[in-house]
Amino acid sequence: MTDTLLATTPNQEHVGISSVSEELPSIVDWLPGGLIPVWEIVLATPFLASLVIAITFYLFAVVLRGVIFRGLVHLANMTDSLLDDDVLQYVRKPAFTSVLYFGLTLATNVAPLPFGKQLIINILLSVIIGSWMRASILISTVLLDTLERHDGFSLIEIRTKPLFDLTVKILTILVGSYLLLLIWGINPLGWLASAGIVGIAIGFAAQDTLANVFSGFFIVADAPYKIGDYITLDTGERGLVSRIGLRSTRLLTRDDVEITIPNGVIASAKIVNESGGPYLKIRVPIAFGVAYGSDVDQVSEVIQAIAESHPSVCEQPTPMVRMRAFGASSLDFDLLVWIEDPQYRGSISHDLLVEIYKAFGREGIEIPYSKQDLYIKQLPQTE
Repeated sequence: MTDTLLATTPNQEHVGISSVSEELPSIVDWLPGGLIPVWEIVLATPFLASLVIAITFYLFAVVLRGVIFRGLVHLANMTDSLLDDDVLQYVRKPAFTSVLYFGLTLATNVAPLPFGKQLIINILLSVIIGSWMRASILISTVLLDTLERHDGFSLIEIRTKPLFDLTVKILTILVGSYLLLLIWGINPLGWLASAGIVGIAIGFAAQDTLANVFSGFFIVADAPYKIGDYITLDTGERGLVSRIGLRSTRLLTRDDVEITIPNGVIASAKIVNESGGPYLKIRVPIAFGVAYGSDVDQVSEVIQAIAESHPSVCEQPTPMVRMRAFGASSLDFDLLVWIEDPQYRGSISHDLLVEIYKAFGREGIEIPYSKQDLYIKQLPQTE
């Protein structure tokens, strides 16, 4: 474009004219006859031509942002989906930056700077690439969120979303880095060859980190748990899965303490997913005992009424009372109830145990406890 603009000034020896520009029509062909002398005067002064190009592209960028995008936003507001609104919001800034900085690049190329021209051009083009990289990452996040909520895309759900999100970000960074290398005149193939050698060395030095990264991919793909599940590990950790990252998984315990577990450790551990299965309900057993001689029918009725009256106990499946064994000093029972959320298991168990103790006191049902009877066969003789 620059060569085309300057093709009308053959007297300017410092400007090269490419063969491509000779095939393109000169800008003079598009100007009214009265503006041709003005344009020739502008081209006679390179700094003035540079300023005109910069101002022209700035005005075009302002029109693009203030008029064209405003009209597109108005059209997007007429739809029910918020996806187009978010995409336009994230594209608006890089579009303005691209037009403005491309104009500055052309203006810099026209200006007869004594030094640093190529450096300035590379920086301007790098800013354009960086703005589109950032916009691509933001748009991909919004797009994945929308597809996750859409019933027609079963491939993208809570457990697979981090994998797609990570893949898109890596591809965006790789493509953007490749373009930046080309802008700065660096051979990407040479860097890839060097990166292979360096990658082998890094692989040996960061085996644990790479193991955690690959384990993160396998966890997302295999989905033994997902964000929001309540899990228990064989090492004793128990909590709500708050985040599944590339290197680690985070659990939020009932003490409001966040535990970070490396994916390499959690991938090889035995995981009990209390939120797994066809629904989130979980069965909570409450063990208790009554003294021998108690009316077992009365005990079952009292316990059943306590379970059914608790607001957090599910109506379906129905709570059950089961006698389990003849203990050493008690009749052993289990109360089996189902609750909606595993993280409230402790508080609901507390409520039920308190109500059972109070009910046994009211009904005169004895709770056995360890007793020892001492028999004295013969008192010692006193002198």
